[in-house]
Amino acid sequence: MLDYIVVGLGLSGLAVTAELDKRKREFIVFENNSQKSSYVAGGIYNPVILKRFTPAWKACEQIDIAIPFYKQLEEKFGIRIVNPWSIYRRFHSVEEQNDWFVAADKPRLSRFLDPVLKKNDNPNLIASYSLGKVCETGNIDTECLLDTYRAYLDETYKLRHESFDYDNLKYNNGYWEYNGLQSRNVIFCEGFGLKKNPYFNYLPLTGNKGEYITIYSEELQLDFAVKSSVFLMPLGNNLYKVGATYDNHDKSPEPTPAAREKLISQLKQLIRCDFEVVDQLAGIRPSVSDRRPVVGKHPEHEHMYCCNGYGSRGVLIAPNMAAELLDHIENDKKLDPETDLDRFTSKYYNS
Repeated sequence: MLDYIVVGLGLSGLAVTAELDKRKREFIVFENNSQKSSYVAGGIYNPVILKRFTPAWKACEQIDIAIPFYKQLEEKFGIRIVNPWSIYRRFHSVEEQNDWFVAADKPRLSRFLDPVLKKNDNPNLIASYSLGKVCETGNIDTECLLDTYRAYLDETYKLRHESFDYDNLKYNNGYWEYNGLQSRNVIFCEGFGLKKNPYFNYLPLTGNKGEYITIYSEELQLDFAVKSSVFLMPLGNNLYKVGATYDNHDKSPEPTPAAREKLISQLKQLIRCDFEVVDQLAGIRPSVSDRRPVVGKHPEHEHMYCCNGYGSRGVLIAPNMAAELLDHIENDKKLDPETDLDRFTSKYYNS
């Protein structure tokens, strides 16, 4: 008898199963590689919404949980996935500089915003009004993390590389049965794939397509990330990631020429040197209208749960949400009303 069947192994499924592993629970994961957003996004962790100089939702709590979580995985697997580096916000005017100073004085932001501005000394970076440094930022190497963790689950016979057939899932005498497996609980962590899940497809998961390009430039020589109309992130070896687009309408998984041209146009307003586009990627971010996760129990089926809706901040949100969901399941700890999927199911089932 398993304790859990987990469906999906992006950042949400990884965080859930890593937490299950820590609690010494027995589980099996199903993953069909249909969702790419966890691989595509680049794993940036940034506690500040730089468009408006406001803290991200529960920024302090999330970063204090997430970074130790990923460092534990580094130690467990002997890999390096946590890469701290600075993010600088490019200012477009003196007014934006003043807004930065005001924000840096606020209690929830003073930890993250450096009040001392950096003068731009890179001749290939267009930044006439200086740069503002965001502290406690960097990226998680999600590709290395997911590949390493999937290999670990393969070696321990806990991963099934196949699509999950919802029609074969049956509840019987207090446990779930699926193709010869028996499990006390099932958790769906499918990202945007949840739209095809007959148990949870009523949730208002809209999805948001994000596209990125990778460029090569020997001239740029930038050793920190810059946020302007686009995000420019150094990858090493003269490679840089540029993104991202936000498209609420196109749900196709393929990169588009229109997004490529838009990113190139925005990049040319940020740098003044030659570059070559060497790659382009796309993924569908799972998101909902109130920009909060959807986590919790199905309103009608016992021992069936969902952990989803992280949008563009999955690396920060996933470890916290996984721990909260399992505490809810195993210790009957109440979920945060902001994240509890009941905020949507009550309306749906009473309509």
